[in-house]
Amino acid sequence: MAVAAARNYGLFIDGEAAEPVSGEVRSLVEPATGEPLANAAMAGEADVDRAVEAARANPLVDPKRVAVNGGSQGGGLALAAAGLVPDLLLTLTDVPFMCHWRRATEIIDTDPYHEVVRYCKIHRELTDRVFRTLSYHDGVNFAARAKSPALFSVALMDDICPPSTVFAAYNHYAGPKEIEVYPFNGHENGESIQAELKMRRLAVAARG
Repeated sequence: MAVAAARNYGLFIDGEAAEPVSGEVRSLVEPATGEPLANAAMAGEADVDRAVEAARANPLVDPKRVAVNGGSQGGGLALAAAGLVPDLLLTLTDVPFMCHWRRATEIIDTDPYHEVVRYCKIHRELTDRVFRTLSYHDGVNFAARAKSPALFSVALMDDICPPSTVFAAYNHYAGPKEIEVYPFNGHENGESIQAELKMRRLAVAARG
């Protein structure tokens, strides 16, 4: 039986391929067959900061009108950018991952948070160190440093990024903020409805 070779996906920053600062690359497999799908570079907070600064340096971009947008892991990285870059135009974050790690791991049994649970289950003596380390990558802590206006969204039936962890980041967000709540949606969130709302907020912000 022929096995397809895994594709390699890196980062694209400032118009060219870029390696993640961490050097981390994750292998992805087809769950049903175990066959390799891709090798994907894992972006982190420093990579987001690089991307924002690269966008600002582009001569076609007004550096005073740069916004960040993302959902799930991208939502967590948008919060990281908001905490690291002081003068963004707008932060748009949907069902952000990487928020309130401790609570997330204690209330759900789905990946990716459950990966931490499995590790701590084996390495019991390292639990405090694990969560101390994760606190440096916690969207709640980045939110507390953020100043730009923000639009959050949360889905109350989300079993990937629990609603209470999203509200934790929202409640700690230091800048002006709004949140859209989707009571009957899971991790798919508001989809096209939320996308349209974000475009409207962005248009208003861009006009000043």
